[in-house]
Amino acid sequence: MIQISASAETVRRFAATAEGVAEWWASDVTETDGTVELGFFNRQTIYRLKPQRNDSSGVEWLCESGNEWAGTRLIFVLEDKGGSTQVRFTHAGWASDTDYFVSCTTTWGELMFRLKAAAEGKSRGPLFLPSSLAY
Repeated sequence: MIQISASAETVRRFAATAEGVAEWWASDVTETDGTVELGFFNRQTIYRLKPQRNDSSGVEWLCESGNEWAGTRLIFVLEDKGGSTQVRFTHAGWASDTDYFVSCTTTWGELMFRLKAAAEGKSRGPLFLPSSLAY
């Protein structure tokens, strides 16, 4: 859980759109018909995210690709706290607790701080740039 000094609508835009995730997650982001693709390793690894929910209470993506990501869900639950937003994030549906799972879980911590900075207008940019290694 993380508290962000921005409205839930602002946070939702960063969690629910290709333009938003490009501000804090990965710079290689494309969108077609609402489905977002994030490319890593010069697009050797692509995470395709299909929107499942995008409303005032939160955002949910279904991961359609990735060796261990396929079938998992990215869930952002947003709670308005009167001028700020509490975000509860879950990457759900993993088949098992592999080393890759542990690495991703750790990386999500950094990504949540980047989401916070972007929504608060203090963006440090996306964690993953074209030359970055994927996790």
